[in-house]
Amino acid sequence: MIWAKEETLSRKEIEALQLERLKNTVQRVYDNVEPYRNKMKEAGVKPQDIQTLQDLQRLPFTTKQDMRDNYPYGLFAVSRKNLRRIHASSGTTGKPTVVGYTERDLGVWSECVARLAAAAGAKEEDVAQICFGYGMFTGALGLHKGLEKVGAAIVPSSTGNTEKQLMYMKDFETTLLVATPSYAMRIAEVAKDLGIDPKKDLKVKTLVLGSELMTEAMRSELHKVWGEDACITQNYGMSELMGPGVSGECQELCGMHVNEDHFIPEVIDPKTGQVLPPGEKGELVVTCITKEALPLIRYRTRDITRLMYDACPCGRTTVRMENLSGRTDDMLKIRGVNVFPSQIEEVLIKTEGIGPNYEILVERKNHSDILTIKVEVEAEQMMDSYGALEQLEHRLKERIRLVLGLDARIQLVSPNTLKRFEGKAKRVTDLREMMI
Repeated sequence: MIWAKEETLSRKEIEALQLERLKNTVQRVYDNVEPYRNKMKEAGVKPQDIQTLQDLQRLPFTTKQDMRDNYPYGLFAVSRKNLRRIHASSGTTGKPTVVGYTERDLGVWSECVARLAAAAGAKEEDVAQICFGYGMFTGALGLHKGLEKVGAAIVPSSTGNTEKQLMYMKDFETTLLVATPSYAMRIAEVAKDLGIDPKKDLKVKTLVLGSELMTEAMRSELHKVWGEDACITQNYGMSELMGPGVSGECQELCGMHVNEDHFIPEVIDPKTGQVLPPGEKGELVVTCITKEALPLIRYRTRDITRLMYDACPCGRTTVRMENLSGRTDDMLKIRGVNVFPSQIEEVLIKTEGIGPNYEILVERKNHSDILTIKVEVEAEQMMDSYGALEQLEHRLKERIRLVLGLDARIQLVSPNTLKRFEGKAKRVTDLREMMI
């Protein structure tokens, strides 16, 4: 279902609308946000210099550090009396990044999420269970309001107590699940332990997943437990930009449609900052062109993707983001080789006999990087067969070497050994950062 006419505008119409809104946004931040005004002056650019969409490249980037340096309200373009809600991202160190919303911002946010939810198959007759943590995190309330706008009945079950989550799913006849990919797998895992088959005993047929990267291998694993006919899509957003609602997959599963009337995406070379041609892979940069409270300009997301402008069979004309390859700050450099955790996940999940749960450990010993991958075997009985374990370990080592060009230590462990996650999964521990 196509929710809004803005999703089917011609390229000429989209770009005309973007230019008008970009000009207004640049003028407004120049007038009202001193740090932006100072950065623009340093770059030698004024609002009146923005006459085409290509002129966007003349504007300086905004980074997470800019938000931390101006914590909490320094980048806001409205006074506090105009704010209706404040969220903050969960940073592991230092101050969080803060985002605020006016009344209009909240309405736009709900509209953007409604579009993506509808594209993913959400309908007004759905019972939607949201297994994101409610609070300062934008994901839960963002999906909540967007799905309400679609007309779905919301079960705000939050995270934790997976057995109770399953009770709600059965009793309320949940048809749509919102969760991280890893928690969707965890729910299915606990269901199996309780003698519940998600494919037969639950009514969930639509999974709207986000907050962490989902590889195609992980999507295949999810289909195994939730059913081949389940519609499993992912969406993209960042607290700094809005929360969920920037882009999302339609049921054609050929990339995530960007809400281009609200966001202008670019892809840059992360080293040089130069804008790359359409179709080339690099770092995603996003400009907010309708936000009142916090209109970020050329925000560097650190996410790796490419933009696709060819026609989508669903009928939407908006540009699509390729599903993320990873983040520039998640990339591991191991013995001179650039490694994304998603590459390892693809290998593991595609290997027969291996479960979807794993941990990656990087250490430095004797001036050399050591990559260790802990992964659960699928069946406990395999742990009793030294020969089978040895064969599986050898197969994994060879596949990792083929994909990464690196040797890795493989540790095969019993099912249900490794830590489970209800929010974003933390798969990587880099001990080199702690070594002097």
